[in-house]
This record gives sequence, structure tokens and C-alpha cells, in this order.
Amino acid sequence: MLIVSCLTCLGAEPGLRPFYNRMKSLRKYLAILTWCAAAGLALAADSGGPDSPAIRKELVQVILGIDGDRQTLLNDLSETGSKLVGDTLLAWTRGSIYLYPSPDGTKQPVLLEDAQDATGKARAIRLSDGEFLKDAAGKELRFGDNDLIAADTDMRLRSAIRQTVDTLALASPDKDARFSAVTKLGNSQKSMYVPILQARLTKETDSTVKRAILEGIASLQIGDRDPQVQIAAVGHLAALHSIGNLETLQKLAASPKTDPQLIKAANAAVGSIQSHIWWVNFFGTIFRGISLGSILLVVALGLAITFGLMGVINMAHGEMIAIGAYTSYVVQNLFGTGFAFAINLPFSFMGKQLGFSLSLPGLNATGWFYQSYFLFVLPLSFLAAALAGLVLERAVIQFLYRRPLESLLATWGVSLVMQQLFRMVFGANNVQVNSPTWLLGHCTLNDVSFGYNRLFVIGFAIMIVLGTWLLLAKTPLGLLIRAVMQNRSMASCMGVRTTRVNMLTFAFGSGLAGLAGAFLSQIGNVGPSLGQSYIVDSFMTVVVGGVGSIIGTVYSALGIGTADQVLQQLLGSPVLGKIIVLTCIILFLQWKPGGLFAIRGRSLD
Repeated sequence: MLIVSCLTCLGAEPGLRPFYNRMKSLRKYLAILTWCAAAGLALAADSGGPDSPAIRKELVQVILGIDGDRQTLLNDLSETGSKLVGDTLLAWTRGSIYLYPSPDGTKQPVLLEDAQDATGKARAIRLSDGEFLKDAAGKELRFGDNDLIAADTDMRLRSAIRQTVDTLALASPDKDARFSAVTKLGNSQKSMYVPILQARLTKETDSTVKRAILEGIASLQIGDRDPQVQIAAVGHLAALHSIGNLETLQKLAASPKTDPQLIKAANAAVGSIQSHIWWVNFFGTIFRGISLGSILLVVALGLAITFGLMGVINMAHGEMIAIGAYTSYVVQNLFGTGFAFAINLPFSFMGKQLGFSLSLPGLNATGWFYQSYFLFVLPLSFLAAALAGLVLERAVIQFLYRRPLESLLATWGVSLVMQQLFRMVFGANNVQVNSPTWLLGHCTLNDVSFGYNRLFVIGFAIMIVLGTWLLLAKTPLGLLIRAVMQNRSMASCMGVRTTRVNMLTFAFGSGLAGLAGAFLSQIGNVGPSLGQSYIVDSFMTVVVGGVGSIIGTVYSALGIGTADQVLQQLLGSPVLGKIIVLTCIILFLQWKPGGLFAIRGRSLD
């Protein structure tokens, strides 16, 4: 009620007041608004927070206290982490806290509302409990700017208040707020914060904030007048591998006024931090290479089934990837406001253009339920792409087994048709698939950043490879697939339904491509030509690993992805790095045409 009342009053018309009074009230506007919000939150916390009355009591004491007591009280308040304390102290420094002389002779700190009545007076909020000031009859008291005396401050007190406000966030229950406060104090270059950070170090429980405190203390101690303290601080920064202080240490080592021993220590610290940066970049590059290789693996694994095991050159494999990606887009919209499309065919009947449309209502989900949409995307994208692959196999591929050139041309035509269908349904422009919150952000280990989306694709690729291996090696269906792929005629003579096995194998390979599209939708936009961006890399990965070898596809994808990232880091040019990778692949295939793990059979012996 207090917040609503204050906001209503602040928006009210103040009437025809003198211009001077209007300008005078502007300086209090921001302080009053933030203080009222904090006071309202504190009122709500009084019933469940027993320390709130004690905090208000200390605030009153520090405003009314003597100089000797104020510093002790401010130190105590800085340990509360209370937002009310920070907002009240800021209002005090801006002259917005007044002293009301009570009938019993005491003074009460109050805050005047910004909105005033026709006489230029406003209600007063009592700091001790956040209530409006009232007389004995219960009527709200109103005061003008000149009716009360502002709680005065001097330069020394304002400095102490500012220090309290700066250190207040160190006791915040929020870890990120404490980390930000430590970073701010460590970069302030004010040595007076050293004992404050040292005192906080013994109370801090989070390891990340503790490290930031140690780094902040050492950073502040670099400006100490004692060379021995500076040398010790430089040593601490070197031990902490403080990348943020590298430039400061370099300037310290290059300054002609620096002590020779300090220059030696600073140079050693610079060398240690630069070595640490090299290793951070190295492991970061390896991680990005593995994640890129995992993306290539997820994309190429389905092709390793259809091309490697079945011998079918499916140029529409990229469109299976796009189906999985567009499935992610549709499911996301179904969890939201819904999905609709309309297609106008280039035909007309009795003067009317033919076409059809579809409109699906959405769930209008919010919160965690909406963020879980991607868990439904994974099986649905597999099923959608598998169904499309099944239709493609029955309609086209079954007539082209053992005819690779014809299958290449036919599937290339199918890919063009599917791309046009995507344009008709979803439009020619890219569509955006938003990542769920649990795939955003990153974690850091020894200054190496690991993105959650990249970690997910690595784990995702491991599960797909493991599942594919279990299917092919440990299930009856896998036995039938391997039998048909090795000798189709003999398997048919043994009673194996080769037609059904072909259908299931091609559908499974296409479903894996759909899973790849589901993840690719989380790292970029989805468009009609999405699959064409990966079809060449997919074939390259399968051929280098060995046609028909799942383990070869794994090694090939990880090797190509890591080499690409390492060369880009060394050469500083993504295009030149890819050219060198492609050249190395061509030379490798000249040496080993069968790839890393060439499949050998009786016909080759």
C-alpha cells in the first residue's frame, strides 16, 4: 500500500507552485522513489524478518548519533546486506532525510513525499517503522520543505556513508551481487578497502567470490607505498593467474620509477599469466574443436547409415536435417501461440486459385513447461525425419539400389522439391528457434569457458553413437541390417525380409539426420537451405572415416572439427584454415582411398 500510495502521489498534479520549489523537489525525486520501494519491501518483511526492526533502529541511531558512534553503526549496517540501508543512506546524502521534533522532545528521522497538496505540503514517512507520521488524533501530518530541518552531513560523514554503501553488497545473499561488489572494490584503486575485503574473506563461503576477494586485495595492494607489500601482491596475482591485471603488471614493469626487485617480480608475473592465457586458449580451442566435431558427427552419422551401410548416395540427406530443424520451430510455436500456414498452388479452378491452409492452436505455455519444449522436440524431430525417409525410400530409393549415379540424380531432384516445399510452407526467410534457458549461458573452469549448448551437443553425440552401436551390434534388427548390407541375396535366401529391413534402415538414418537438425536449430537460424550447408561436410566426414564404419565416422568428425579450430586459431583466418583442412583430406585420400577404417569383406580378399 505504501508503494502504491507513493507512486500515485508522485504522479499527481502539484498545482501552481513557484518554479523554485518545483526545481527543488526534483533533486529528491529519485531518492524518494527508491526509498519508498525499499520501505514497502521492508514493511512486508517485518512479519517474517526479525532483523528488519533492528536495522531500522540502527538507521535511526546512525542519523541521530554522535560522530564517535556513527562509524561503528555504519560498519554494522554494512554487514546487513539490506537494500533498505543502501537506499536510506543515499537519500540522507541527498538531503532528503528530515528531523521531526516529537512532543516528548526527541527527534524522529522522516522522509517527505514528493507530491504536495495545494498549500505546498506533503506527508512524512517515519523511518523507524515506515508508517506515515500522525498526530495524537490519528490525523496524518503534512510539512513543507522549510518546516523541518534536514539531517545534516559533513564531508567526513558522507565519505563514511559512501564507503558503507559501496561495501553493503558484500553481505548480500546473492552470490553474483557479492562478486560484482568485490570486483568493483578491487578495481577502485582505493587502499582503504583492503581491510574491508580482508575481513570479508573470513566470512565468505563461495569459492568463486573468495578468489575474487584475494585478487581484489592483491590488486589494491599494488598501489601500496611499501615495495615489499607490492612484491607480495604481484606474487599473489601471478599465483591466481589474474588475467584482468595483466595490463597493470605490464605498466608496472615498464615504469622507470618502479623498484628493480618489483620490476623482476612483475615480469615474472606477466610471463606466468601469459603462459596461463596460452593454455586457456589451447584448451578452449580443443573444446570448440570437439564441439564442432560433435556437430559434424551428429550430422554425418545418419549419412553413415544410408550411404555407408546401404550404399545409397542420398543428396536429400540435408533436407532430412531441415525437417528436424523445422519440427523444432513448429513444436516451439505449438507450445506458444500456435502455428498456421497457407499455400497457394499455381493452379486455378473456375477462376479461383487453388490452395490449402492449416491452423493449429497453441498451448500458450509459460515458465518451466514452455522451457521444456525442446525435450519434446527430440523424439518428434526423429519421427518426422524418419517418416520422410520412409516415404522417400518407398517412392524413389527402392528402385535404385546398386545404381549409385541414378540415385544421386534422383535424390538431388527430391532435395530441390523439398526445399521449395519448405519455402511455400515456412517462407523463404529464415525462422528463429529460441533456445530454452537451460541451454543458455556457460560455466568456467580455470578461466576456460564451456558453453552449455556445446556441452549438450557433445553429450548428445555420445548418446547417439552409443545408441546406434547398441542397435547395430546388440539387437536382432541390427543383425538383420548387417546381414542385408553384407549380402542382400544370401539374406533373402535365408528368409530375411530385405524390403522391410531396407525401409527401417533408411528411416533410421533419416531420423538421425532429423535429430541433427533439432540441435542445429539451437545454434543458428533455420532456413530452406539449412541442410545444403552441411551435406558436403557430411560426405567428407563419412569418406575420411571409412565408408560404412561408425567408429571411423566418429574419429573423422572429431579430427576434422579439432583440426579446423586449431588452424583457425593459429592462422587467424577461418577461410585459410578450411582450405588447409580440405587439402589435407585430399592428400590423405590419395594415400588411403578407403579411409581410416576401410570395411573389408570376402569379396575383397
